[in-house]
Amino acid sequence: MEVISSTYHLPLVLLSILLSIIDSFAALNLGIRINKARGFARYIWLFGGAFAMGMGIWSMHFIAMLAFHLSIPVTYNLIWVIISIIPAIISSGLALYIVNRPSLGTTSVILGSLFIATGIVSMHYIGMEAMEMGASIEYNPFLWVLSVIIAFFASLVALYLLFYVSQNPKTPRIWWRKTGSALIMGIAISSMHYVGMSAAKFKPYHQHSLSGPTFNSTLLAYSIGIGMLIILGFVFISMVVDHRFESQSIESERKFRSVIESANDAIILADSKGSIISWNKGAQIIFGYEDKEVLGKKLQIIIPEQLREAHQLGMNRYLSTNKPRVIGKTVELQGLRKDGNEFPIELSVATWKEEGNIYFSSIIRDITERKHAEEKINQMVYRDHLTGLPNRHLLNDRLTQALDQANENTHIIGIMFIDLDRFKFVNDTLGHAVGDHLLIEVAKRIQACVGKMDTVCRQGGDEFIVLLPNTTAEDVTKSAQKIVDLFSHTIVLNEHEMIVTPSIGIALYPSDGRDIETLIKNADTAMYRVKEQGKNSFQFYTPDMNEIVSKKMQLEIGLRKALKRDEFIIHYQPQVDVNSGDLIGVEALIRWQHPEWGTISPADFIPLAEETGLIIPIGDWVLYEACLQNKYWQNKGFPPVRIAVNISSRQFQQSNLVEMVSKTLKKTGLDAKYLELELTESIIQDSKHAISTMHQLKEMGIHLSIDDFGTGYSSLSYLKTFPIDTLKIDQTFTTNIFTDLKDASLVDTIINMAHSLDLKVIAEGVETLEQLQFLQQRQCNEAQGYFFSRPISAEEMSNVFKEQFLAKIQ
Repeated sequence: MEVISSTYHLPLVLLSILLSIIDSFAALNLGIRINKARGFARYIWLFGGAFAMGMGIWSMHFIAMLAFHLSIPVTYNLIWVIISIIPAIISSGLALYIVNRPSLGTTSVILGSLFIATGIVSMHYIGMEAMEMGASIEYNPFLWVLSVIIAFFASLVALYLLFYVSQNPKTPRIWWRKTGSALIMGIAISSMHYVGMSAAKFKPYHQHSLSGPTFNSTLLAYSIGIGMLIILGFVFISMVVDHRFESQSIESERKFRSVIESANDAIILADSKGSIISWNKGAQIIFGYEDKEVLGKKLQIIIPEQLREAHQLGMNRYLSTNKPRVIGKTVELQGLRKDGNEFPIELSVATWKEEGNIYFSSIIRDITERKHAEEKINQMVYRDHLTGLPNRHLLNDRLTQALDQANENTHIIGIMFIDLDRFKFVNDTLGHAVGDHLLIEVAKRIQACVGKMDTVCRQGGDEFIVLLPNTTAEDVTKSAQKIVDLFSHTIVLNEHEMIVTPSIGIALYPSDGRDIETLIKNADTAMYRVKEQGKNSFQFYTPDMNEIVSKKMQLEIGLRKALKRDEFIIHYQPQVDVNSGDLIGVEALIRWQHPEWGTISPADFIPLAEETGLIIPIGDWVLYEACLQNKYWQNKGFPPVRIAVNISSRQFQQSNLVEMVSKTLKKTGLDAKYLELELTESIIQDSKHAISTMHQLKEMGIHLSIDDFGTGYSSLSYLKTFPIDTLKIDQTFTTNIFTDLKDASLVDTIINMAHSLDLKVIAEGVETLEQLQFLQQRQCNEAQGYFFSRPISAEEMSNVFKEQFLAKIQ
């Protein structure tokens, strides 16, 4: 049987190949777009790409068929033509799906190539079946198989090329690679078609006429080609527009990323499984991990082990309930660095949904420095800067907590108020630097005597408070005794050996007070009671102590008003020559005449004046009044005598003492030789200051004496060092010279020692003739006491002067 001859219309052949290449180029770009797309957009690009690519392949096939001209009329069955499009679209979609998987395995490539080749072959031969003509088609088996093999290898090459381009869109010179790949794919697809066409042989039917309408195949081919080019044009335009949006998105993301990277805080993104998907430079600096070390790993890598379970439970709870607890809040936690060190962090967590998945963003700040600053501030606010002990603020907080617990559980709370005895003497003699070191050592000793749950607080100066919660009176007693015993041992600081003893007052909750202020006040009251009873001990508070304190407070208030109200008066006690009986001097003695309480003994108010510092203005007043009175007597014509004025230790320590005495003498007009200043032994223990001051007073012509000699603690060496004129024997020795042989021996020794040092001696407290005769026998120079006269007023003293003056005249 004869074979119908055929020819190809070359322009359409070229158009079909060109269309195949353009379609392949579009497919390569579609692969890139699909690979970049996410969510629903990915499916739109996949289905749209499958349609455009499938239609491109089909168009190439159909145009190539229309380029094929037989010597007999040919038309096409529309239904079969439409059916032939379907395999082309399916195979294109399958190809695009396969190349956009994360990896391309050998098995999936081979299977995919088989399915795609099947689709292309099916499209081709179904399209051949759509030809309606007066001839039958027979296929050359060899060429038919070859066309299938070409379809398979074309599919295989297309898959690899599509995968490579879609996975490496930023490879250098990718445009040229895509162009070369498009040429290979287009020629491969065209080769399959033309080999398949070569396999077909057309044999005519006898007496067959074509009943269907005829059409211009060339015009149709160009129409399809132009239509397909328009479709592919829309595809390219869509890709360009999408690329532009992508570029804008990338630019925005780049800017956003630059902001994230420039942040000092760690900004970490994680998926719903807790896997890290973003890690900025701030995170690298804070945690010590490079991004490549943590991306894809769990967040637990930066969470301390003891917090990991709670973190995972929190994530699971949010994912299951969608109810935030930490989300949207700022919390403080511990972080874990690469080196294994934990450190404090501030964490803010937010979430967002994308493509149905939940993601977590964490902003983490290293707050180590802030914590150190807070600790330092806390140290400044709640800690004593010198000893590091809690201060009053922290004590109040802890005492408040202890009171709340005691109210619930009926516990006893103990408060010990501790004051150091003679601490001021250490400061004054050895300096404040040694005093500070002493306070630090004292704090350590007190802490060593109490339990871990107890609080030792420095109240201020040399005062300490110890809080003993949930205790008993017996335990408080043991702790107090332990403190007293521990301080019996000497303290050595900078080669200075010293003994500092504590006076401890104790108050118990609830018996001695139910609030902070009352408990501390009552413990303070008990401490002062210890001071009054000899110090270096402890005592529990008793209600009667308040009466003593109240009286003392009233006395202090009255004392402060006494000077302004002129309630002080001065009495004068004569001093006589033991041998001649002549009046040689008077001692000025202050008295307090209160309008309500009457006469108050100096023994009651002088110690309080010393303690409060009021002794300074009072002493200045006494000195002025005594000098003024002595000058008055002299102006009256009475024989001039010295007037003795006591100088307290606090007065003597004033830097302006010499200036004050000088101004007083000038103001009153009294000659310095008629003033005697009586100093106690405690005054001259600070020898460097004392010797300078005493020499200045002595140079002015003032007479200096040591009062109450023998009752102090100083070395006798000062008798030859200081410019002293007179020693005053304390009345306790004079009173007992006939009842205590030791006192008599001491008086005798003092007199002999003074005479050997060329010093005069005056005895206080002479009340009997026998005492006077004893002093005369021991050659004591002067005496004063009730035997001669009690302390009397200025008017009475004037009468004494008159009597002596008249006696001498007679």
